[in-house]
Amino acid sequence: MARTGDAAREEDGRSTRELILDVAERRFAERGFAAVSMREIATEAGLKNQASLYHHFKNKRALYEAVLNRGVELIVSRMARSGAGDTSRDVVLDHVIDILVEHPHLPRLIQRAGMDDNRNLARSVGRLLAPLYEQGLAVLAQLSPAWPAADLPHLGTGLYHLIFGYFANAPLLEAVMHEDPRATHALARHRRFVKTAVAVLMASGPSKVRPLRRN
Repeated sequence: MARTGDAAREEDGRSTRELILDVAERRFAERGFAAVSMREIATEAGLKNQASLYHHFKNKRALYEAVLNRGVELIVSRMARSGAGDTSRDVVLDHVIDILVEHPHLPRLIQRAGMDDNRNLARSVGRLLAPLYEQGLAVLAQLSPAWPAADLPHLGTGLYHLIFGYFANAPLLEAVMHEDPRATHALARHRRFVKTAVAVLMASGPSKVRPLRRN
């Protein structure tokens, strides 16, 4: 029997706002901004009525931005703490992957946000994701001395797809691989692969390739 919103909050110790964000993160990731209604989010969150939702978020765009901002802040703050001391590359990767395991819908949410054709929304998305991009480049500069600074954005893009793409495309991978990529054993295998691939990529650098030129 499904738990009501009040029962879920009591058992999990989550606030109403966090529960709403969890539901919205999943729904927006599944169908995108335009296809999700505030009414269905309120219903799934177990709120008494839709008006209760507007007590926490003034409109759907505010809710969408709050969902994105929560995910980005989690990653940026975790990476900042990792980079504050003499932290190994594997620890940084573990921290990022841990967040994606806890929030498996976040990568697809970011992916859908990048494809949204609403210009006003796209500007907000760019602003919200900018800290993640900047923090990522800062960590790469610290951990990847073999790579020229001009190539770091390209390296960052590749690593983003390597790490986040696995979660964003989990339904496709499940259909092709015939196993749940989010299962415990599959995640452990992915974690090992990411650490190995990132170690090789960062250490090698473009040794025999001239740095990419920006147009």
